[in-house]
Amino acid sequence: MPGNKYNCIPSTPRTRLERLLRERELRKSNQENRGANRQGEVFGNDTVLNEGENFGLSFEEDVREGAAARASRDGFQKKDKRPSKQRLLVVANRLPVSAVRKGEDSWQLEMSVGGLVTALLGVKEFDARWIGWAGVNVPDEIGQKALIKALAEKRCIPVFLDEEIVHQYYNGYCNNILWPLFHYLGLPQEDRLATTRSFQSQFDAYKKANQMFADVVNQHYEEGDVVWCHDYHLMFLPKCLKEYNSNMKVGWFLHTPFPSSEIHRTLPSRSELLRSVLAADLVGFHTYDYARHFVSACTRILGLEATPEGVEDQGKLTRVAAFPIGIDSDRFIRALQLPQVQWHIKELKERFAGRKVMLGVDRLDMIKGIPQKILAFEKFLEENPSWRDKVVLLQIAVPTRTDVPEYQKLTSQVHEIVGRINGRFGTLTAVPIHHLDRSLDFHALCALYAVTDVALVTSLRDGMNLVSYEFVACQDSKKGVLILSEFAGAAQSLGAGAILVNPWNITEVAASIGYALNMPADEREKRHQHNFMHVTTHTSQEWAATFVSELNDTIVEAQLRTRQIPPLLPIREAVGHYSQSSNRLLILGFNATLTEPVDALGRRGGQIREMELKLHPELKESLRKLSDDPKTTIVVLSGSDRKGLDDNFGEYNMWLAAENGMFLRLTKGEWMTTMPENLNMEWVNSIKHVFEYFTERTPRSHFEVRETSLVWNYKYADIEFGRLQARDMLQHLWTGPISNVSVDVVQGSRSVEVRAVGVTKGAAIDRILGEIVHHKGMKAPIDYVLCIGHFLPKDEDVYTFFEPELPSESPPTPRAIIANPIFPSLPKFSAMKSGSKSSRLKKQRSMSTIEKKSNNHVNVSASTPRDKMTLHEGSSVLDLQGDNYFSCSVGRKRSSARYLLGSSNDVVTLLKELAACSSDVDCTVPDSTSSTQ
Repeated sequence: MPGNKYNCIPSTPRTRLERLLRERELRKSNQENRGANRQGEVFGNDTVLNEGENFGLSFEEDVREGAAARASRDGFQKKDKRPSKQRLLVVANRLPVSAVRKGEDSWQLEMSVGGLVTALLGVKEFDARWIGWAGVNVPDEIGQKALIKALAEKRCIPVFLDEEIVHQYYNGYCNNILWPLFHYLGLPQEDRLATTRSFQSQFDAYKKANQMFADVVNQHYEEGDVVWCHDYHLMFLPKCLKEYNSNMKVGWFLHTPFPSSEIHRTLPSRSELLRSVLAADLVGFHTYDYARHFVSACTRILGLEATPEGVEDQGKLTRVAAFPIGIDSDRFIRALQLPQVQWHIKELKERFAGRKVMLGVDRLDMIKGIPQKILAFEKFLEENPSWRDKVVLLQIAVPTRTDVPEYQKLTSQVHEIVGRINGRFGTLTAVPIHHLDRSLDFHALCALYAVTDVALVTSLRDGMNLVSYEFVACQDSKKGVLILSEFAGAAQSLGAGAILVNPWNITEVAASIGYALNMPADEREKRHQHNFMHVTTHTSQEWAATFVSELNDTIVEAQLRTRQIPPLLPIREAVGHYSQSSNRLLILGFNATLTEPVDALGRRGGQIREMELKLHPELKESLRKLSDDPKTTIVVLSGSDRKGLDDNFGEYNMWLAAENGMFLRLTKGEWMTTMPENLNMEWVNSIKHVFEYFTERTPRSHFEVRETSLVWNYKYADIEFGRLQARDMLQHLWTGPISNVSVDVVQGSRSVEVRAVGVTKGAAIDRILGEIVHHKGMKAPIDYVLCIGHFLPKDEDVYTFFEPELPSESPPTPRAIIANPIFPSLPKFSAMKSGSKSSRLKKQRSMSTIEKKSNNHVNVSASTPRDKMTLHEGSSVLDLQGDNYFSCSVGRKRSSARYLLGSSNDVVTLLKELAACSSDVDCTVPDSTSSTQ
């Protein structure tokens, strides 16, 4: 598979870290080259810093640059032969513009200034396009066409949402359900039945809106584009995009906190949202804590595997990482030199001469902790009377969602507290708190940051909080102190230079205010320099470039990983060869192969039901037809005990191999054992005591005592606790009961099995074949083998048993033909196959001399196989061409099998096709070429 053309250059580093370091150096080099020409770039001229219209002008400069790139892409290359930039499709709920309709076919657009807008404007390596909702309802076609045309000039593409969708999706599910939950405010406490209905209707609207976003992306997507989805509004989008094009490069970034799994699991649609996000190639968060919570939710709620790189689901890895966003620090630093900002600074210094200035800039929101901040300031004034006329708190509270009763109540509460404190500590000429219910323009805000002595950020829960970054960027001369809530994402980045506080602890915050106001100048200098260095190096542009670079590299890693995954089973080819063969052997696993797919975590009472394995109901007729076909021999090879196989397959004409092939019977006959002689089973009791101990101490775990093994299963237990218990169990087993015993310890994804040495499906298959050949008096060679199962890695030697001899460097197909089909010499395996088949069989036979069997644990109800079965008898009847052997793993992408089936539902499809061929002499091969996952 070809590498990614955007980060694969000559002498590309081999490892992922080397590639990312190379990308980082290239970005720094490009930034230094552009630095010399900064005056001609966006915001490079002081006159381009006005808030509204001039931002639009700078954006239009980028538009012209983007138009040139687009023109060059249409012509495949620029005039100087350089390739065009990689396109970046940024998908967010809102476009970075506000649209106002001026007529039937005319619109006025105003650019917005935000962290994401600024971040992506500064990234010159990509040709960005914005896709999102314009914030207005446009029901008529004329208006839509006019808006599309107007937005195209600013490289924006609108998604048109009607009022009902906006009400249910945006105001409903996003703002009333997801946003409060992600900020630890919980779900709405409304009437239960009404809330349940509301949840479902709003979630349906949420999925519909996400699909509408996906439809627009699909219309404008070109091969090689990177699609970057943003925030909780679009959690369903990655899945929609991947269903349209599985090769699409998709990243998703959350700008809010992600709650702990215990909070997220209260959401009715918890699993569906997590799986939708996991469809992305790269999932990003502001801090490691949020990433850890997401991974924990995937493991605890979905039962998936966590890795150091992210979350893995049957071989498909979704990378999860932290990418702390920053600000365009240069914009704030240069703004301080503007005449209008200097005028504001002078005015503020005169206004608050002789007083220390404390500043809070927040949205008037429940999560911002404004009441806690003001109460802490009151506590400080109470305890420090000498400061009452020497300090002032300026609180900028930007109104938001003013039509929501909870926000109206918060506003009244804040006003009441401010009034009480000002009345208590104020004078006729001065008050301790200046509270403004409005926003400030950019220049006034920069001036306010510059004159501030102490900034107070007391968020109760905040994704990042860039106010702290903006304050630091404007403090190069003042060296003010930052008091920062430990519940803000910025605390992870600026914690070393800031004073971290728990905003719920009013006494602690009050004491921190006193410490900040009295802090020595040298300590202020050190703290500021540490934070200033971080803010000026971890900019918003660097954040965006890093994310897209890592997304591109994640694709490269995924391509390398995909090469190690078996291809999907070509059903048409498998059925075609089956129909043309005369003596077929089907080896089928049972659990997760011939059973119905089950919930990975066994909820709603499913544990009891799932512990008793049941044959998939849709397989009964197919198995009957196949087992009645005289040309077909079926062996069900399972780790289950004999009773489980008898209950499910006793009515069919087939061979049953229980406990990994150690017990065998034709359904019309009696059970016999294929175990090596003198197998030592004296270790069983000591292992059983250990398993009982851990079962008692691990809720919802259980263990099974079989005749050749013991299995402890913690599939239904708490996944993290279960893993800890399994680790402790293994440490105890290796140092105690099995330290001097010939046993194998087999670890499954959520199980620990102890079995006698040599008890594997591959070790038993030759003896099983020999018994089948003897019983049937088989003279015609077996010319077709289909081996399907969801086997543990230890048991996947059954796949390699049938592999013909091949050089180790050869590809899986085509296979060589074994000579002398009736009594051939045993084919030798390559170095990758653990030696020759002959040597493996001799090793298996030698195991019969270990020690005598423990009759207390192995009770066989019938005779054993013939005492003198020839060593080569089982494999001597194979006349197996390479393209007549199909080994297939069910649901395990990391497998030594040749092919892959997604689930037992795909097994149902395959066996139905084979059964149709068995009952129809003129079998027509189906059109399907591969399985579905």
